[in-house]
Amino acid sequence: MGTFIPSASSIERQWHVIDAEGQVLGRVATLAARLLQGKHKGIYTPFIDTGDHVVIVNASKVKLTGRKEDQKVYRTHSGYEGGVRTDRVKVVRATKPARIVEEAVKGMLPKTKMGNAMYRKLKVYARADHPHTAQKPAKREVA
Repeated sequence: MGTFIPSASSIERQWHVIDAEGQVLGRVATLAARLLQGKHKGIYTPFIDTGDHVVIVNASKVKLTGRKEDQKVYRTHSGYEGGVRTDRVKVVRATKPARIVEEAVKGMLPKTKMGNAMYRKLKVYARADHPHTAQKPAKREVA
């Protein structure tokens, strides 16, 4: 008997919702990354995307430890010479609060085409309401 390798048609993708209100950013991102990669399943295979869909709500109320609120910087580059833009967490939280969680989760996923496919299954919302109630997502608690 050989090793079981799941096919794309045999993978059942579930939906999970994580409430980030009052939770530490790293713990929320770690749980989301594990669910997106499928590491919580018995059929996890590193070279096949076995992960589930993840919805994170209340991203604007996620908690940062230490002095990260003042010191952490997000950098982007436009591609042009001298096109580096830097934003502190305070500014990002005021303008695009979901980006804080998205960047944390994306940094925990593989930097490959499969990692990009996993990232596309992540939905982050700044408030408590989301348009994915029809999928009946299971509520997951951060440990």
